[in-house]
Amino acid sequence: MLPANLTNTVSSVPALIQALGLEAHDEGGYFRQLYQSDWTLQTNREGESRYGLNTIYYLLTADSPKGHLHRNQSDIVHFFHAGHPLTYFLVSPEGEFSTVVMGPDPLQGHMFQFTVPGGYWKASFLSAGAFGLISEAVCPGFDYRDRELATPVLVNERFPQLAEILSPYVLSAHP
Repeated sequence: MLPANLTNTVSSVPALIQALGLEAHDEGGYFRQLYQSDWTLQTNREGESRYGLNTIYYLLTADSPKGHLHRNQSDIVHFFHAGHPLTYFLVSPEGEFSTVVMGPDPLQGHMFQFTVPGGYWKASFLSAGAFGLISEAVCPGFDYRDRELATPVLVNERFPQLAEILSPYVLSAHP
């Protein structure tokens, strides 16, 4: 639950991180896993077995405003909760580029919820404001073996037409 006195200011960000028990994420921003099913699915992925579902909180802040370009094999449903709008860059497996803005105002075209299909590349950013808080539901459940972080070489080779847009969202050295 969010603190009752939560505001969209920088001074509220440390309190929000503490209240939600978030930690730094290697993709950028902050996160915490909230749920992991106790049942599993068999897949054709490395290690085969995956949890059926898991969920996380994910927070971008003024001091960590980017979710770096990556792709997951699982479908991920995103839900907006609080703060300022977050913009997502998406690249389909065929190389088609699109954007989605999650935020508090559907009258401005903001989405409260959207799904990134498995196999799509995504990057996100907080363009203004103190923070943007979402949650994600992943099915089959998230596993680091199913995630690929983009490299500058990958972006330049696969998406040369998008390199100018995507390059700022690529980690030059992976943690």
